[in-house]
Amino acid sequence: MPTDQAEITTDEVLSRDIPWETYMTTKLITGTGLQLLRRYDKKPENKKADLLDDDGPAYIHVFVSILRDIFKEETVEYVLALIDEMLSANPKRARLFHDKSLAGEDLYEPFIRLLWKGNWFIQEKSCKILSLIVSGRPKSQDANANGESSSKQTTTTINDVLKGLVEWLCTQLKNPSHPSRGIPTAINCLATLLKEPVVRSSFVQADGVKLLIPLITPAANQQSIQLLYETCLCVWLLSYYEPAIEYLATSRSLPRLIEVVKGSTKEKVVRVVILTLRNLLHKGTFGAQMVDLGLPQVVQNLKAQAWSDEDLLESLNQLEEGMKDNIKKLSSFDKYKQEVLLGHLDWSPMHKDLIFWRENITSFEEHDFQILRVLITILDTSSDPRTLAVACYDLSQFIQNHPAGRIIVTDLKAKDRVMKLMNHENAEVTKNALLCIQRLFLGAKYASFVQV
Repeated sequence: MPTDQAEITTDEVLSRDIPWETYMTTKLITGTGLQLLRRYDKKPENKKADLLDDDGPAYIHVFVSILRDIFKEETVEYVLALIDEMLSANPKRARLFHDKSLAGEDLYEPFIRLLWKGNWFIQEKSCKILSLIVSGRPKSQDANANGESSSKQTTTTINDVLKGLVEWLCTQLKNPSHPSRGIPTAINCLATLLKEPVVRSSFVQADGVKLLIPLITPAANQQSIQLLYETCLCVWLLSYYEPAIEYLATSRSLPRLIEVVKGSTKEKVVRVVILTLRNLLHKGTFGAQMVDLGLPQVVQNLKAQAWSDEDLLESLNQLEEGMKDNIKKLSSFDKYKQEVLLGHLDWSPMHKDLIFWRENITSFEEHDFQILRVLITILDTSSDPRTLAVACYDLSQFIQNHPAGRIIVTDLKAKDRVMKLMNHENAEVTKNALLCIQRLFLGAKYASFVQV
């Protein structure tokens, strides 16, 4: 796409003169349509507002008919700019698209088509307009869409629209049409649309949650703060939806959210992240992870700051109380399990605590040695030297403390994986890989003589 076309502004587009009479001569617009356009086009905003108040649905009909029947890029851009101008001045005008007099028209189809076929200006305006139209629809339309779809198969249903939008938004997050505006536009629309159940389910099914995670990162300038806020708003909306929570649990979302809240001074960003964390607190293993990632101290620091939002202070208190419950409930093996399942190991005290290994060694047998299997998988999948070193050390501790440790670890084919790590460039990794191999070959009887 040419850069000048991508960077064109609404004002530049609206300064064009469109030959409406020519379109009527070629029967691409009707005589009535031409009359309405002559009254409206190039008029002051207050005059346009009066015309929309008096005859809004008729103007919507004309605008959508042009987008359906005329393919000249300059004209399509112009009509999209007119609609965008109309909705920006008063977003409630989106209701005009749902007037009963337009019930037989497929108002959505031209915008869905233009999402994929136009230049960036056309794509961006179509996305923004569609989002506003969809959000402004009467909820009765949803029930009708399901009931009447068989008799009106040519009509684009609301579910078609929402799924089409999600597909386009995910494409923008993966491969933006515009280098600087593609992703912010997609996130801005998602922050509006994720209130819709169909959008939430379509977004999760399209593997969209993982596309948000890289955008959860501390922001420096105003533009990136707004993008961060709207991304966190998306995550907050998804935190009410169970299938999305499962995706969030298996991603690096929690450490990123905590990093953002630690480093942000923008109250709206802090508020939406804290509300998200509060929603996730009692879901699955999030509470335990929050404790492990040091969130209790972060919350205490945030409470000491002067926030004007009482809801934020209340949420901070609720989060703090919830985490206190988690700290009480969490056994040392639960904490260990969370660390292993997250795949990021560190030298927390339990790893070198002999009492921990003696008291919890039988817990490793749960679910067919699930935690041991994950530990061995980490040796293949992790690129973090600290994680690899700790995983080797923990395997050596299992061999040392479990009566059948050598046999179990050998059966699970850990030996070759540990052997490879003996040639690792990091000294901490090679030292602990060597310890593990020594204990694997010597067995528990002699392994106690091998020291770290």
